Amino acid sequence: MEEKPFPAWAWSVEQCLNEYRVKLDKGLSSFEVDNRRERCGWNELKKEKGKPLWCLVLEQFDDVLVKILLVAAFISFALAYLQGSESGHAGFEVYVEPFVIVLILVLNAIVGVWQETNAEKALEALKEMQCENAKVRRDGYDVPELPARELVPGDIVELRVGDKVPADMRIATLKTSTLRVEQSSLTGESMPVIKGTNPVFIDDCELQAKECMLFSGTTIVNGSCVCIVTSIGMSTEIGKIQTQIHEASLEEDDTPLKKKLDEFGGKLTTIIGMICLIVWAINYRNFLTWDANGSLWNFRFSFEKCTYYFKTAVALAVAAIPEGLPAVITTCLALGTRKMAKKNAIVRKLPSVETLGCTTVICSDKTGTLTTNQMSVNVFFTLGGEPTISRMFHVEGTTYNPKDGGITGWSYNNMDTSLQILAQICAICNDAGIYCNDYLFRATGLPTEAALKVLVEKMGVPDTKARSRIRDAPFASDYSNDRNCVKLGCCDWWIKRSSRIATLEFDRVRKSMSVIVHEPTGSNRLLVKGAVETILERSSFAQLADGSVVPLDEPCRQLIMLNVIEMSSKGLRCLGFAFKDDLGEFSDYYANTHPAHRKLLDPANYSEIESDLIFVGVVGLRDPPRDEVHRAIDDCRGAGIKVIVITGDNKSTAEAICKEIGLFPTLTSLKDKSFTGKEFAALPLSKQIEVVSMPGAVVFSRAEPRHKQDIVRLLKEMGEIVAMTGDGVNDAPALKLADIGIAMGVTGTEVAKQAADMVLADDNFSTIVSAVAEGRSIYDNMKSFIRYMISSNIGEVFSIFLTAALGIPECLIPVQLLWVNLVTDGPPATALGFNPADIDIMHKPPRKSNDALINSWVLFRYLVIGSYVGMATVGIFILWYTQPSFMGIDLSSDGHTLVSLAELRSWRDCPTWTDFSPDPFLAGDRVISLADPCEYFTVGKVKAMTLSLSVLVAIEMFNSLNALSEDNSLLRMPPWKNPWLLVAMLVSFGLHLLILYVPFLASVFGIVPLSLNEWLLVILISAPVVLIDETLKYIGRRQLCSNQKYKAI
Repeated sequence: MEEKPFPAWAWSVEQCLNEYRVKLDKGLSSFEVDNRRERCGWNELKKEKGKPLWCLVLEQFDDVLVKILLVAAFISFALAYLQGSESGHAGFEVYVEPFVIVLILVLNAIVGVWQETNAEKALEALKEMQCENAKVRRDGYDVPELPARELVPGDIVELRVGDKVPADMRIATLKTSTLRVEQSSLTGESMPVIKGTNPVFIDDCELQAKECMLFSGTTIVNGSCVCIVTSIGMSTEIGKIQTQIHEASLEEDDTPLKKKLDEFGGKLTTIIGMICLIVWAINYRNFLTWDANGSLWNFRFSFEKCTYYFKTAVALAVAAIPEGLPAVITTCLALGTRKMAKKNAIVRKLPSVETLGCTTVICSDKTGTLTTNQMSVNVFFTLGGEPTISRMFHVEGTTYNPKDGGITGWSYNNMDTSLQILAQICAICNDAGIYCNDYLFRATGLPTEAALKVLVEKMGVPDTKARSRIRDAPFASDYSNDRNCVKLGCCDWWIKRSSRIATLEFDRVRKSMSVIVHEPTGSNRLLVKGAVETILERSSFAQLADGSVVPLDEPCRQLIMLNVIEMSSKGLRCLGFAFKDDLGEFSDYYANTHPAHRKLLDPANYSEIESDLIFVGVVGLRDPPRDEVHRAIDDCRGAGIKVIVITGDNKSTAEAICKEIGLFPTLTSLKDKSFTGKEFAALPLSKQIEVVSMPGAVVFSRAEPRHKQDIVRLLKEMGEIVAMTGDGVNDAPALKLADIGIAMGVTGTEVAKQAADMVLADDNFSTIVSAVAEGRSIYDNMKSFIRYMISSNIGEVFSIFLTAALGIPECLIPVQLLWVNLVTDGPPATALGFNPADIDIMHKPPRKSNDALINSWVLFRYLVIGSYVGMATVGIFILWYTQPSFMGIDLSSDGHTLVSLAELRSWRDCPTWTDFSPDPFLAGDRVISLADPCEYFTVGKVKAMTLSLSVLVAIEMFNSLNALSEDNSLLRMPPWKNPWLLVAMLVSFGLHLLILYVPFLASVFGIVPLSLNEWLLVILISAPVVLIDETLKYIGRRQLCSNQKYKAI
């Protein structure tokens, strides 16, 4: 049972204490703690019961293609057993087929279970975010390290800098003037936020607005406080996110590829069933016979022959099933993940590779994805030689690397008084630092302060000798070292020159921070930075470039504010800078033993100390957009992909960044294009659908986790394929819910990474666009090898069908078909995954999720190709038995006996033939002699069968060239565009030669070596498959051209 929730953020501290029946100085009693724990439970996240292993294993077989393969394996095993029983020996070779099929299914199941167990680690990662211990007051005493799981609502907890918040809490008192909390992982805010004790009088307000609340899993970065625990365990905001992740995981849909393969598997089952019945039915005369004058019911039934034709039908089914398809698809997806990894996109779940290809909407975070997540100074200004003239300086570079860019038109020699004072304030009134980890520069402390230190390094110092020394000294000895602190020479010069002796901490009332420094002249100076409005309000004078100080009159104030308004409209965060030399009683301040120190102990005095300031200038900072994002947005537009920005940041900043990156290129007003999460949630459903359906981008700001989920869910219900990016804990439920969740690898929390399908190693939006292009390419390649395998299998089916229809001996046995399907077809099919992407791949609209995997024209093409494959395979078998030569190639040189086609078709009547005595013939290096003449059509068919198998292998190698492109001719897409395919063809042919010329393998597969003449015949019969498909491609292109012209008219 849980405590009845109430809006603690909207109640005063006294009301909260009364509600929980607790006093700040006493805390809860042990008796009350036990009572509350009994009602509320422990402060820990609930562990959802995972699926048992047996259940996960069974789920891997819940697939149409897999079920077909299982049935095929079972029937193959049963027939192999019967065959072994009939022949009196059951060697391993008869079980090769069912064994290989089962082995493929087991390997697929192992991979599936491994992926499944890894995918559900997000909930465990949430637990790691929870604090382990807390300083708690109970029974009037402080318990310094109470296990956090023992906290109950009403507990009094003290938090300091660096502490992780152990539960959701209401701030009761501040022990320092300022309290800053890093809660970006929960709310998406790019900066640490200031917290206070004042209630927020809104019962249903967003997380970002709850300024008197601390949330479990966030971190104190500045100050200390005493709090009242309001929610624990699953009732906390992080607990609610766990519930949302679990609910989102239950809503996971099948990927578009799985849906297509299931649909394809269903159709394949129907077709295979029908063909098997037809083959069995057309041979009914062989096992059902009627007397000439008998009735319909007076018939004879041959069980032996019925079983034989049933075996033929099953062999046909096995030929029709692409046994290697699951393995080749997995291989292709795995190859895709390797390609993407090289482009900084790490795929955690294989099917996501293909899902990317049909993405129609990308829901992107702003901070760190569209922007660099590194604050940098973009522009600053000081006053010129007169109060009515300002000088604007533009700063290049968007990272914390001090050597990334410089100041446009900057001259170190012209560093006048106002610029020197600005640099002094930026360097000394600052607690940040910079470190370098694996060549990536990061900030320690507040990002804005780190950006100011980088500005100082770009400004340099006025001392020429010191500047030369700093320039020549390396600012980091070795960036590859972990957390290597970067030496900031210019900042250090200012800090050594003016020693800092006191700090007036920032607070939310006066919105400024200042330090007292001891100048080289022996006097003290106050350096101040803060919100421009408050700095201007407390400034009475202005510093000019020539060193003079003049009164700050109204025209000068207006000039400054006009510049600030212009900078703010561009999404810049503006900071004002000022100083003061006349410090009164602080003029000779030296340490905390000074009489005036008592004033510094009370923050209420800070505003008075920071009065009558001399205004210096304004600095504009921002988290800049990534350079490559603008082009990536254009690529999305060209590819028909809608971009929606969903961020926790404020509305004006989000809109400014979106305009800058070209998300709204033609719009001046963002009405109906920009909403806060709360505004959008308040709209009726019909209006929400209208907003997200309109062409062009949309931006949502101040979005909470539930808003992100609602948007993703709405888009999915509309039939969109949604890719969602995120980095924080708050993003995890939406990442889980989206068709493809994309987490940030650098700034992303472990929770987000575990919930995602893909992780960006560089946190870059353009990487997503590259991954989408790669996904489209992979899908095209997947279609290539599916077309290749299906057309090849149609050929195998047609050959068996033709064999049964003509009544001739089997030209291929099941183990040979399996070898072709798995081994010979495997390398070319896999190599088709390396096909280069089409040049215009990102200029086509996303394919619809219900688009057919193989359309009617392509199916017709491959029925034609398959028919030729079947006729060629059976044709060469018939040629060997019936013709002495073909196209000038001698076929009877081996000495075998020729028969007529009629005799070949009635070979089962051989025992009744008189004077039939086939001669011994040469097969490789051995002579085939037959004890029984009728064995000529069983044992003696070994050469004809080898020719059929060789034609099938050769024709499928040529057919793989057809699969290079669905529509383009080999003249436009020559084979060397994909050298891996040529290598694969050589490997496959090499494997065929291996089983042909290694005696042991030849005996297992029932084949013999071929002569040079016979190989020439094989190539002659196989090569036309390329010409046939080239003709069909040409017809298809003409038809497509005509359709496009018709649509244009």
